[in-house]
Amino acid sequence: MLPLDILEEAQADMINYKGTGMSVMEMSHRGKDFMKIAAEAEADLRELVGIPDNYKVLFLQGGASSQFAAIPMNLAPKGGVADFVVTGAWGKKAFAEAKKYVDVNLAATSADSNFSTIPPVSEWKLTPGAKFVHICSNETIGGVEFKDVPDVGDVPLVADMSSNYLSKPIDVKKYGVIYGGVQKNIGPAGMAIVIVRDDLIGEVADACPTMFDYQLMADNESMYNTPPCWTMYTSGLVFKKLLKMGGLEAVEKMNIEKAAMLYDAIDGSDGYYVSPVDKKYRSLMNVPFTLGGGEDLEKKFLKEANAAGLESLKGHRSVGGARASIYNAMPMEGVKTLVDFMAEFKKNN
Repeated sequence: MLPLDILEEAQADMINYKGTGMSVMEMSHRGKDFMKIAAEAEADLRELVGIPDNYKVLFLQGGASSQFAAIPMNLAPKGGVADFVVTGAWGKKAFAEAKKYVDVNLAATSADSNFSTIPPVSEWKLTPGAKFVHICSNETIGGVEFKDVPDVGDVPLVADMSSNYLSKPIDVKKYGVIYGGVQKNIGPAGMAIVIVRDDLIGEVADACPTMFDYQLMADNESMYNTPPCWTMYTSGLVFKKLLKMGGLEAVEKMNIEKAAMLYDAIDGSDGYYVSPVDKKYRSLMNVPFTLGGGEDLEKKFLKEANAAGLESLKGHRSVGGARASIYNAMPMEGVKTLVDFMAEFKKNN
């Protein structure tokens, strides 16, 4: 979801942005109007997150999946070992992609529990002198979320935050690289935001494509070529809205309340609805659940939910069941509508 007021503002500016006579989709990315949009977006993001001066902010095309390759080519330009902690489908994909560019070590995984938990840091088999340690801070499909920043010593911690970006405060100094696609919590698809400590860039693998070179992109303020202008503009509107809401502390409070309402409904259903995720690591963003009555009941639930206007509740094909994604822009009313539907469905079935 995108916030309705953001959609309405973008709609009002669609044809004639602030009296320029052009849409943001039409204007030159080198023109003063768009340069102002881009500068404000970065400044507002820095303020919102509290990004230190020694970190670069990059707005890049290709989504988070491109960064699976870009990260090893920037952080391990001459090879070495990278540690991966795989707690779900996206960590698994990042691990597989990095194998092409660097030696990888599977430091820990929760595959044996069908990715329903996160292995304790004390059990991670980390490599001394690793180039980086990679985690996915929130697994969209499995619904597990890191609640604390793992301590990996002096090795740069790299986190894919695609599905919980800006859903809570971020202590940037504890990471070497934070990255994620914007299409879950921030703006329309088509862009990744990379926050990278500046001592980690400046050298790339020989085979690194120009567009994946973090230093080059930083030197060109993410505009080596035409950037994803509309997504940058819309994301900038969202940054301003989150600042007005009181920042990421206020956003987190809202998200905790929404998730609690839904998890309470699941836990209080006497096993009619079941959450497969370890309670310590339940995501505030993605809530997978099954119905204790089996697959036929789940199909009926999803069909009737869709008819009631509850969209996209079908769980990912790899895990089945249902999944409610309650990103920042989903209002409390939306969660309450789902919870009320679940109670009514249980009563009738």
